[in-house]
Amino acid sequence: MLSFEIIAKCSTTRARVSKMVLSHGTTVLPAFMPVATQAALKGLTPLQVEQLGISLILNNTYHLGLRPGIEILEQAGGAHAFQGWRKNLLTDSGGFQLVSLSSFTEITEKGALFASPFTGEPTMLTPEESIRIQHAIGADIIMQLDDVVSSLTTGPRVKESMQRSVRWLDRCIAYHKASGNDKTQNLFAIIQGGLDANLRKECLTEMVKRKDDIPGFAIGGLSGGEEKDIFWKMIKLCTDDLPEDRPRYSMGIGFAEDLLADCVFPTRTARFGVALTFNGPLNLRLSKHSTDFRPIDDGCPCPTCTNGTSRALLHSLITHETVAAHAITQHNLVFQARLVGQARDAIMEDRYPQYLKNFFQEYFGTIGYPRWCIEALRTVGVDLLEDVSTSQAQIKIVEGDGAKWEYSEANIR
Repeated sequence: MLSFEIIAKCSTTRARVSKMVLSHGTTVLPAFMPVATQAALKGLTPLQVEQLGISLILNNTYHLGLRPGIEILEQAGGAHAFQGWRKNLLTDSGGFQLVSLSSFTEITEKGALFASPFTGEPTMLTPEESIRIQHAIGADIIMQLDDVVSSLTTGPRVKESMQRSVRWLDRCIAYHKASGNDKTQNLFAIIQGGLDANLRKECLTEMVKRKDDIPGFAIGGLSGGEEKDIFWKMIKLCTDDLPEDRPRYSMGIGFAEDLLADCVFPTRTARFGVALTFNGPLNLRLSKHSTDFRPIDDGCPCPTCTNGTSRALLHSLITHETVAAHAITQHNLVFQARLVGQARDAIMEDRYPQYLKNFFQEYFGTIGYPRWCIEALRTVGVDLLEDVSTSQAQIKIVEGDGAKWEYSEANIR
């Protein structure tokens, strides 16, 4: 069973560092979890991922249940053996994919009926079947099947999906306990409710009532196109009332500013030639990088940077050689690990507010701070505009999500 211990707390914010021990080792939190949807993290081998210091990855129940399927997974001895991964593993239940990938999904109280993307045959995914597949996968953390709707959905469907997610949680708990797998695999609940604060609170209250059967909680149904100013308020609403002695999983976030206030973000952006740095993302497809012989980041310990692979070489290769995506993927995963690692160190040393100020000044100082970040952090006692240096005294505040990207289609070769 999962063992969870809080190691340190920030004296200003609610940030904390904790240790989560699972069957395949220890993961120190907060941590970023890369996505290996179909038992493969695009561009890297499992050994390479482990050598980057990553101790927890995600597989997806929807995809693995369809291919290779339960029978092959059981013959292989589970997804750890199937993909050669020796560290901790979490599985998503498949609820999100039923909405995002299938245009033929019908949700009923029994479960989700969808057309297989491989054969077109009607396939039913029930809460029990989702747990059965996750048992075959053998993940250390498994997720309940939830009734997912787009975060932009409004009206009675949001309440219906929230209440059904609670009922489906009960079915997941019952099946999981009856199987006996609850001794080795840890079932997490997923809080739903869309962007409605009252529905979120109702869902959270109901799920916390089941705390004795739930080793951890996830916040779902966000990062789907909603405004960042609403996104952070929903996250805060949930974390304010979640049990202190349980791990928390914020699903689907990956931008650097989101992590500090699972996601395919670092690997997907790598395939499009975008490298993540503490000064903001670099679009290596832009021609300005064609004569830049520096590594992506001089201070980065990833193999790509320490081997001296230049921005110019990556620019030259990114559109036609997969080795470039491989190299940038390694860098991006290490960047995310460094980001949360530095945050953990700052919390441990009780200097987290200053760390946040330094990060935002370096990352956003040249283009302006997103207003939502300023307001979100003020609610936990951190004022990003406090003690700003004289040279930054007139720093701009920008509306919207504040995402920092290099865009210039005219200069992309």
